[in-house]
Order: sequence, then C-alpha cells, then structure tokens
Amino acid sequence: MKKPTFALSLIMILYAVLAAIATWRAINIQVFDLFSFGVVPVLFGLVLRSSWASIAFKVYLAIQTLGLTALAGTAIIAYQISPQDVKVVFNNVEIPVPLIAITASLALAFQFWVAFSPSTKRYLSATSE
Repeated sequence: MKKPTFALSLIMILYAVLAAIATWRAINIQVFDLFSFGVVPVLFGLVLRSSWASIAFKVYLAIQTLGLTALAGTAIIAYQISPQDVKVVFNNVEIPVPLIAITASLALAFQFWVAFSPSTKRYLSATSE
C-alpha cells in the first residue's frame, strides 16, 4: 500500500492542523502544551511510515482517552455541585455540554478505529518505494 487510506489521511490532516495550532500557541502565547505537541511525533511517524508510528499513535490515543475521562469526571462533579455554572461559552455563544461530549467521543472513537484498522497496519508495514 503506497498511499494512506482516506480515514488515515483525514487523521494526518487533522494532526497537521493541531500541530500548527500548537506551534502558533507556543510562539505567540508562550504556552508549551505537551498534550497538544503530542501530535507532532505521531504525525512524523505516520508521514514517514516509521516502525514506531503505530505505537506512538496508540499511546497518544491512550493519553487522549485519559484526558477526556478526566475532563468528563470533572464536569460531572462540577454539575453535581453547581449545575447552573457548568457552561461552555465560545465567542459569546453557549455550546451545549452534551454536544461537546458526543463530538469528543466520536472523534476519539474514529481515531481508535483508524489506529486499529488492518489497513493502517498494512500502510505502516509496507516498505516505501
């Protein structure tokens, strides 16, 4: 397999955008976030089809899962304490928390599906020509 599948290409584009945003934040705001910069080694591994890319991809997914779980636990506890204060506002628009939870869960599930799919394994194990 010479080219990545559409799903893997989509992940690589998403990771490239996230890496660019993380770099912009590091330069402009001077915030170095390892959670955001974690996409860089995964992206390089996927682009270069390295032998360690699959492991890096899966480890980064585990980190994302832990982060999402911690965020969800915090939101549940905060909602129990003060339901009226649990809001997400972006540009003066309130975003419903269930919508964020569903979107984050679907994005994570899609990444897991791509990471563990046989086509990704074939793409990473094929030698570059």
